[in-house]
Amino acid sequence: MKTLTIEPNDAGQRLDKFLTKALPNLPQSLLYKYIRKKRIKVNGKRAEISTRLNPGDILDLYINDEFFEQPEPQYDFLHAGKQLRILFEDENLMVLDKPVGLLSHPDDSEYVDTLIGRVKRYLYEKGAYDPAEEQSFTPSLVNRIDRNTGGIVLAAKNAESLRILNQKMKDRELHKYYLCVVHGKPEPEEGTLTGYLTKNESKNKVFVSDRPSPGAREIRTKYRTLRSEKGLSLLEVDLLTGRTHQIRAHFASIGCPLLGDGKYGTNAQNKKQGGYKKQFLYSYKIHFDFSTEAGILSYLDGRTFTVPDVWFADQFPAF
Repeated sequence: MKTLTIEPNDAGQRLDKFLTKALPNLPQSLLYKYIRKKRIKVNGKRAEISTRLNPGDILDLYINDEFFEQPEPQYDFLHAGKQLRILFEDENLMVLDKPVGLLSHPDDSEYVDTLIGRVKRYLYEKGAYDPAEEQSFTPSLVNRIDRNTGGIVLAAKNAESLRILNQKMKDRELHKYYLCVVHGKPEPEEGTLTGYLTKNESKNKVFVSDRPSPGAREIRTKYRTLRSEKGLSLLEVDLLTGRTHQIRAHFASIGCPLLGDGKYGTNAQNKKQGGYKKQFLYSYKIHFDFSTEAGILSYLDGRTFTVPDVWFADQFPAF
């Protein structure tokens, strides 16, 4: 028999989810069988698959030693880049400025050098994260932005912060603001766009309509025009809903596509303005506005973090 003690970073998980991470060598079929047969107990008592774990819980595991064997660790994140732009950091979270061109998470084109890979490397090398000491938790990004969009991404350094921030994001108690440059000038200069968005998975593209349809999701995009000149406008955008490609598709739908966006705009339009091939869009500000309990992160209520130097904002309109 072996025992495991549930640490704060492991708490709140279902028993089966925790054991899947803590014992990767244990097949799922045996895992569920051992729980049913009472070979896995919580605090000396029979447990269910769905039992929620609390800090300090003791797991008694009557299973073969072979399932506890851990291979020599090979940490892919140590091959990620070192460069990180940190706007704020404390013991609970990091507020990061992701550069254009860097993936938030791995995909088929890049597995190692991603924002989360760089975060893990940074925390590991400063002694703030060691996978060998964690039973199930890993530092995680709370939000993500597209590879071709730069800006603010939050990273949680412990499980409690991740849980709170995920809930705050879901409840719209984190307000994200973007800067973008669009062709033309929206009318009126300030307002809220509404529409209905559908996604074509095969084309990785979304479409916006002014009428509801089956499968469409309502979108709301609040904006104000900061400056207009030479057929372009610099906008601040407040996402009231957060859908895939929402800003790009929504402004394109009113005839004001983003400068440099070849997917929702046209190359002909971009060519007239200098042939830019990267979209002028940046997540430049986040505001914490808690209306419910925030636990260990209550000190963030009312705080705002801003990227001080968005590359195209300082240049506008001299592109």
